[in-house]
Amino acid sequence: MKRLIATILFTGLATVPALAGGGHGGDRVIVKPNAASRFATLPDGVAFPEGIAVNPRNGDIYVSTFNFGGNNKLLRFNKTGKLLAQKDFGGTPLLGLAFNEADQMVYIANFGASQIQCIDADINDAVGEVADIPQISNESPAPNGLVFDGLGNLYVSDSFQGAIFEVVDPAASCQNGGTSTVGTVIQDGLLATAGFPPFGANGLALSEGGTTLYVANSGDDRILTLDLNTKDLTIFAESINGADGIAFGPSGHLWVAANQGDHVVALDANGLVVAQLGAFLGIRNDGAVRGLLFPASVAIRGHKLFVTNLALPLNTGEVEEMVTQYTISRINLPPLHD
Repeated sequence: MKRLIATILFTGLATVPALAGGGHGGDRVIVKPNAASRFATLPDGVAFPEGIAVNPRNGDIYVSTFNFGGNNKLLRFNKTGKLLAQKDFGGTPLLGLAFNEADQMVYIANFGASQIQCIDADINDAVGEVADIPQISNESPAPNGLVFDGLGNLYVSDSFQGAIFEVVDPAASCQNGGTSTVGTVIQDGLLATAGFPPFGANGLALSEGGTTLYVANSGDDRILTLDLNTKDLTIFAESINGADGIAFGPSGHLWVAANQGDHVVALDANGLVVAQLGAFLGIRNDGAVRGLLFPASVAIRGHKLFVTNLALPLNTGEVEEMVTQYTISRINLPPLHD
């Protein structure tokens, strides 16, 4: 079994010696396993929430599903967790999402179509095709993480090809029905994996100045940094069990969803863990997760972190098989200091 449910469950705010990251600096770590509460529930019959994005203007939350059994959706919730709209993608599984403030559109990493797509913020209009992700190896394209830079270009991680792509000015294609230019930023063995889960380059986040791209490698349990000027790729942090979605928080710390650890962690500027929030605390009577289970993607608005409980069983006999109702969790971020 991937998890041992019989772990020590903290009921309040605690501090313990430093956990994972780039080393041992003697810092103390905030640990709060019961930090995650239910924010929203997916409609009946809709499973495996994966990607997430937030509209910073009104707090709307967008969620995509990664269901190889079909019935994939793009969902829109308001800031209180009420379902406002949904778009059907049928049997095509979806991964990462990004909200572009410049054009008020939602961008979608369509894993099944190997394509970047877009749709209006209300998700009422037709889905637009922005760009196809090219095949540059013997592996199939697997677009996953998305992040916009300050110029409106979109970086895309490819989990199977071990690559980062740049989609140039996707908003122009989204609005005009054209096809954006896609360039390969880097393809490197550090962005691929032979580990578990079998996804290499995954979540993406940009530094405040936009010169450094942070990349999660899920199978290798790492966070990498890519200097966008020199293309130098280095290891920033290790031993994050299933590093998946990432985002910078209000205090400048990098928040990482550890999908195999069932928690999220905050990394300081040195790659040290300074907070570990959430845990798997069981299955409720209604079939929903209590706490976090296979947290896949994160989005932050203010001091609130939203995380998808993918709850995807990758092997038989896992607790994820008990889930019948799928949820999004919310965590109030504590004040952090380096």
